[in-house]
Amino acid sequence: MPEDNNFDELSFLRGEIRRLRHTLNVLTPGIEVVLRRRGFRIYKKDPSDDLLLPAAEFVDEYYRLLQKYSFRLFLRDVIKDQDSFTAEKVTRYATSGVTDQYIECLVRIGLVEKQGSGYRLGLHIKSFGETLEWYFAELLKREFGAEAIRGAKFKRPMIGGDYDVIAKFDGSLLYTEVKSSPPKQIYDNEISAFLDRISDLRPEIAVFFMDTELRMKDKIVPMFEGELRKRHRRTPEVLRIEKELFQIRDNIFIINSKDSILRNIETVLSRYFRTRGEVGERPFVMP
Repeated sequence: MPEDNNFDELSFLRGEIRRLRHTLNVLTPGIEVVLRRRGFRIYKKDPSDDLLLPAAEFVDEYYRLLQKYSFRLFLRDVIKDQDSFTAEKVTRYATSGVTDQYIECLVRIGLVEKQGSGYRLGLHIKSFGETLEWYFAELLKREFGAEAIRGAKFKRPMIGGDYDVIAKFDGSLLYTEVKSSPPKQIYDNEISAFLDRISDLRPEIAVFFMDTELRMKDKIVPMFEGELRKRHRRTPEVLRIEKELFQIRDNIFIINSKDSILRNIETVLSRYFRTRGEVGERPFVMP
Protein backbone atom coordinates (compact mmCIF):
# COMPACT_ATOMS: atom_id res chain seq x y z
CA MET A 1 0.00 0.00 0.00
CA PRO A 2 1.25 3.54 -0.80
CA GLU A 3 0.70 4.71 2.79
CA ASP A 4 2.85 1.87 4.12
CA ASN A 5 5.60 2.70 1.62
CA ASN A 6 5.56 6.36 2.66
CA PHE A 7 5.75 5.37 6.33
CA ASP A 8 8.65 2.98 5.66
CA GLU A 9 10.50 5.66 3.69
CA LEU A 10 9.96 8.25 6.44
CA SER A 11 11.21 5.82 9.10
CA PHE A 12 14.26 5.03 6.95
CA LEU A 13 15.07 8.73 6.44
CA ARG A 14 14.73 9.47 10.15
CA GLY A 15 17.10 6.60 10.89
CA GLU A 16 19.59 7.93 8.34
CA ILE A 17 19.43 11.42 9.87
CA ARG A 18 20.12 9.97 13.33
CA ARG A 19 23.03 7.96 11.93
CA LEU A 20 24.53 10.98 10.15
CA ARG A 21 24.16 13.21 13.21
CA HIS A 22 25.83 10.55 15.34
CA THR A 23 28.71 10.41 12.85
CA LEU A 24 29.05 14.19 12.86
CA ASN A 25 29.08 14.22 16.65
CA VAL A 26 31.85 11.63 16.65
CA LEU A 27 33.89 13.63 14.12
CA THR A 28 33.44 17.01 15.84
CA PRO A 29 34.94 17.91 19.24
CA GLY A 30 33.18 16.51 22.33
CA ILE A 31 30.82 18.59 24.41
CA GLU A 32 33.44 19.28 27.09
CA VAL A 33 35.78 20.73 24.44
CA VAL A 34 32.99 22.86 22.94
CA LEU A 35 32.16 24.18 26.42
CA ARG A 36 35.81 24.83 27.25
CA ARG A 37 36.11 26.97 24.12
CA ARG A 38 33.43 29.17 25.66
CA GLY A 39 35.32 29.35 28.96
CA PHE A 40 33.19 26.73 30.73
CA ARG A 41 34.78 23.87 32.63
CA ILE A 42 32.38 21.30 34.06
CA TYR A 43 32.44 21.08 37.85
CA LYS A 44 29.57 18.56 38.21
CA LYS A 45 27.20 16.84 35.80
CA ASP A 46 24.62 14.03 35.50
CA PRO A 47 23.53 13.92 39.17
CA SER A 48 21.83 10.76 40.42
CA ASP A 49 20.82 11.59 44.01
CA ASP A 50 17.19 12.27 43.06
CA LEU A 51 16.91 10.15 39.92
CA LEU A 52 14.16 7.54 39.60
CA LEU A 53 15.66 5.00 37.23
CA PRO A 54 15.33 1.18 36.99
CA ALA A 55 18.07 -1.39 36.47
CA ALA A 56 19.86 -1.27 33.11
CA GLU A 57 17.83 -4.09 31.52
CA PHE A 58 14.60 -2.12 31.99
CA VAL A 59 15.83 1.33 30.90
CA ASP A 60 14.59 1.03 27.29
CA GLU A 61 11.10 0.06 28.40
CA TYR A 62 11.09 2.85 31.00
CA TYR A 63 12.19 5.39 28.38
CA ARG A 64 9.31 4.37 26.11
CA LEU A 65 6.84 4.78 28.98
CA LEU A 66 8.17 8.24 29.76
CA GLN A 67 7.18 9.28 26.24
CA LYS A 68 3.56 9.15 27.44
CA TYR A 69 2.29 12.32 29.11
CA SER A 70 -0.16 10.30 31.22
CA PHE A 71 2.69 8.16 32.58
CA ARG A 72 4.74 11.22 33.53
CA LEU A 73 1.74 12.68 35.39
CA PHE A 74 1.13 9.32 37.06
CA LEU A 75 4.78 9.16 38.13
CA ARG A 76 4.50 12.61 39.72
CA ASP A 77 1.61 11.35 41.85
CA VAL A 78 3.55 8.23 42.83
CA ILE A 79 6.48 10.39 43.96
CA LYS A 80 4.14 12.72 45.83
CA ASP A 81 2.62 9.82 47.81
CA GLN A 82 5.68 7.58 47.66
CA ASP A 83 5.50 6.24 51.24
CA SER A 84 2.03 4.76 50.74
CA PHE A 85 -0.41 4.89 47.84
CA THR A 86 -3.20 2.89 46.27
CA ALA A 87 -4.19 2.59 42.62
CA GLU A 88 -7.20 4.83 43.27
CA LYS A 89 -4.99 7.56 44.69
CA VAL A 90 -2.85 7.81 41.56
CA THR A 91 -5.66 7.39 39.02
CA ARG A 92 -6.19 10.98 37.92
CA TYR A 93 -4.79 11.27 34.42
CA ALA A 94 -5.47 7.81 32.95
CA THR A 95 -8.15 5.15 33.15
CA SER A 96 -8.04 2.69 36.03
CA GLY A 97 -7.00 -0.05 33.61
CA VAL A 98 -4.04 1.97 32.28
CA THR A 99 -3.05 2.99 35.82
CA ASP A 100 -3.06 -0.66 36.91
CA GLN A 101 -0.74 -1.44 33.99
CA TYR A 102 1.60 1.38 35.01
CA ILE A 103 1.74 0.11 38.60
CA GLU A 104 2.32 -3.48 37.50
CA CYS A 105 5.17 -2.29 35.30
CA LEU A 106 6.83 -0.30 38.11
CA VAL A 107 6.57 -3.33 40.40
CA ARG A 108 8.04 -5.61 37.73
CA ILE A 109 11.02 -3.35 37.02
CA GLY A 110 11.70 -2.88 40.72
CA LEU A 111 10.77 0.76 41.31
CA VAL A 112 7.63 0.09 43.37
CA GLU A 113 6.99 -2.45 46.14
CA LYS A 114 3.78 -3.98 47.45
CA GLN A 115 2.81 -2.73 50.90
CA GLY A 116 -0.30 -4.22 52.49
CA SER A 117 -3.25 -3.33 50.31
CA GLY A 118 -1.26 -0.64 48.54
CA TYR A 119 2.21 0.22 47.31
CA ARG A 120 5.30 2.26 48.11
CA LEU A 121 8.20 3.62 46.13
CA GLY A 122 11.37 1.61 46.60
CA LEU A 123 13.56 4.68 47.24
CA HIS A 124 13.12 8.24 48.44
CA ILE A 125 12.72 10.82 45.66
CA LYS A 126 12.21 14.54 46.36
CA SER A 127 10.67 15.45 43.01
CA PHE A 128 10.18 14.37 39.40
CA GLY A 129 12.50 17.11 38.10
CA GLU A 130 15.76 15.16 37.82
CA THR A 131 14.03 12.19 36.15
CA LEU A 132 12.40 14.52 33.62
CA GLU A 133 15.81 16.03 32.83
CA TRP A 134 17.18 12.51 32.33
CA TYR A 135 14.36 11.70 29.91
CA PHE A 136 14.84 14.94 27.96
CA ALA A 137 18.59 14.34 27.63
CA GLU A 138 17.97 10.71 26.65
CA LEU A 139 15.49 11.81 23.98
CA LEU A 140 18.10 14.12 22.43
CA LYS A 141 20.63 11.27 22.41
CA ARG A 142 18.35 8.53 21.09
CA GLU A 143 16.18 10.41 18.62
CA PHE A 144 18.56 13.10 17.32
CA GLY A 145 22.04 11.62 17.73
CA ALA A 146 23.14 14.36 20.13
CA GLU A 147 25.71 14.21 22.89
CA ALA A 148 23.99 15.47 26.03
CA ILE A 149 24.68 16.14 29.70
CA ARG A 150 22.30 17.24 32.44
CA GLY A 151 22.45 19.12 35.70
CA ALA A 152 25.76 20.71 34.69
CA LYS A 153 27.43 23.03 37.18
CA PHE A 154 30.34 25.32 36.36
CA LYS A 155 32.74 27.28 38.53
CA ARG A 156 31.61 30.68 37.36
CA PRO A 157 30.91 33.36 39.96
CA MET A 158 28.64 35.56 37.81
CA ILE A 159 25.89 33.07 36.89
CA GLY A 160 24.85 30.53 39.50
CA GLY A 161 22.70 27.42 39.48
CA ASP A 162 22.85 24.48 37.11
CA TYR A 163 22.12 24.09 33.42
CA ASP A 164 19.38 21.44 33.18
CA VAL A 165 20.31 19.92 29.81
CA ILE A 166 23.12 20.86 27.42
CA ALA A 167 23.43 19.01 24.12
CA LYS A 168 25.85 19.15 21.19
CA PHE A 169 24.62 18.93 17.61
CA ASP A 170 27.37 18.90 14.98
CA GLY A 171 29.51 21.26 17.08
CA SER A 172 26.61 23.55 18.02
CA LEU A 173 25.23 23.77 21.57
CA LEU A 174 21.61 23.50 22.67
CA TYR A 175 20.75 24.59 26.22
CA THR A 176 17.37 23.58 27.66
CA GLU A 177 15.74 24.66 30.89
CA VAL A 178 13.45 21.77 31.89
CA LYS A 179 10.46 22.55 34.11
CA SER A 180 8.27 19.83 35.65
CA SER A 181 6.13 22.37 37.55
CA PRO A 182 2.85 23.73 36.11
CA PRO A 183 2.81 27.36 34.87
CA LYS A 184 1.29 28.68 38.12
CA GLN A 185 4.47 27.60 39.96
CA ILE A 186 6.86 29.42 37.61
CA TYR A 187 8.08 32.87 38.66
CA ASP A 188 9.78 35.85 37.03
CA ASN A 189 13.19 35.09 38.56
CA GLU A 190 13.26 31.72 36.73
CA ILE A 191 12.73 33.44 33.37
CA SER A 192 15.42 35.96 34.27
CA ALA A 193 17.89 33.21 35.25
CA PHE A 194 17.22 31.38 31.96
CA LEU A 195 18.02 34.50 29.91
CA ASP A 196 21.09 35.22 32.04
CA ARG A 197 22.44 31.72 31.36
CA ILE A 198 21.87 32.18 27.63
CA SER A 199 23.87 35.43 27.73
CA ASP A 200 26.69 33.66 29.57
CA LEU A 201 26.83 30.34 27.72
CA ARG A 202 26.01 31.69 24.24
CA PRO A 203 24.42 28.48 22.88
CA GLU A 204 23.36 28.33 19.26
CA ILE A 205 19.87 27.18 20.38
CA ALA A 206 18.07 27.70 23.72
CA VAL A 207 14.79 26.08 24.79
CA PHE A 208 12.54 26.81 27.76
CA PHE A 209 10.53 23.59 28.13
CA MET A 210 7.57 22.94 30.43
CA ASP A 211 6.08 19.47 30.85
CA THR A 212 2.49 20.60 30.61
CA GLU A 213 -0.30 20.68 28.04
CA LEU A 214 -1.69 23.92 29.51
CA ARG A 215 -1.62 27.17 27.54
CA MET A 216 1.72 29.01 27.50
CA LYS A 217 0.17 32.27 26.33
CA ASP A 218 -1.68 32.88 29.60
CA LYS A 219 1.31 33.29 31.95
CA ILE A 220 4.66 32.07 30.58
CA VAL A 221 4.74 34.15 27.39
CA PRO A 222 3.73 37.38 29.22
CA MET A 223 6.51 36.75 31.77
CA PHE A 224 9.04 36.47 28.95
CA GLU A 225 7.67 39.63 27.36
CA GLY A 226 7.96 41.47 30.68
CA GLU A 227 11.54 40.33 31.25
CA LEU A 228 12.56 41.26 27.70
CA ARG A 229 11.09 44.77 28.18
CA LYS A 230 13.36 45.22 31.22
CA ARG A 231 16.45 44.32 29.18
CA HIS A 232 15.90 46.06 25.84
CA ARG A 233 14.59 49.37 24.56
CA ARG A 234 13.41 47.66 21.38
CA THR A 235 11.73 44.58 22.80
CA PRO A 236 11.97 41.45 20.63
CA GLU A 237 8.61 39.85 19.89
CA VAL A 238 7.60 36.49 21.28
CA LEU A 239 6.05 34.90 18.19
CA ARG A 240 3.82 31.85 18.03
CA ILE A 241 5.21 29.13 15.75
CA GLU A 242 2.16 26.90 16.13
CA LYS A 243 -0.15 25.82 18.96
CA GLU A 244 1.87 26.21 22.20
CA LEU A 245 5.30 26.65 20.59
CA PHE A 246 6.83 30.14 20.60
CA GLN A 247 10.01 31.74 19.32
CA ILE A 248 12.14 34.77 20.20
CA ARG A 249 14.09 35.88 17.15
CA ASP A 250 15.56 32.78 15.53
CA ASN A 251 17.19 30.71 18.25
CA ILE A 252 15.25 30.92 21.54
CA PHE A 253 12.16 28.73 21.87
CA ILE A 254 9.40 28.30 24.46
CA ILE A 255 7.64 24.94 24.25
CA ASN A 256 5.48 22.51 26.22
CA SER A 257 4.35 18.88 25.91
CA LYS A 258 1.22 19.42 23.81
CA ASP A 259 1.05 16.65 21.16
CA SER A 260 4.44 15.25 22.28
CA ILE A 261 7.86 16.37 23.46
CA LEU A 262 9.50 14.54 20.55
CA ARG A 263 7.34 16.26 17.93
CA ASN A 264 7.89 19.68 19.47
CA ILE A 265 11.67 19.24 19.59
CA GLU A 266 11.56 18.07 15.96
CA THR A 267 9.70 21.28 15.08
CA VAL A 268 12.21 23.46 16.94
CA LEU A 269 15.30 21.80 15.45
CA SER A 270 13.84 21.72 11.95
CA ARG A 271 12.94 25.40 12.16
CA TYR A 272 16.38 26.33 13.48
CA PHE A 273 18.49 24.24 11.11
CA ARG A 274 16.49 25.30 8.04
CA THR A 275 17.00 29.01 8.76
CA ARG A 276 20.48 29.26 10.22
CA GLY A 277 22.57 28.68 7.08
CA GLU A 278 25.71 26.57 7.31
CA VAL A 279 27.06 25.45 10.71
CA GLY A 280 28.91 28.33 12.35
CA GLU A 281 27.88 30.81 9.63
CA ARG A 282 25.41 32.85 11.68
CA PRO A 283 26.53 34.53 14.92
CA PHE A 284 24.59 34.01 18.12
CA VAL A 285 21.80 36.56 18.61
CA MET A 286 20.69 37.36 22.13
CA PRO A 287 17.41 39.26 22.49
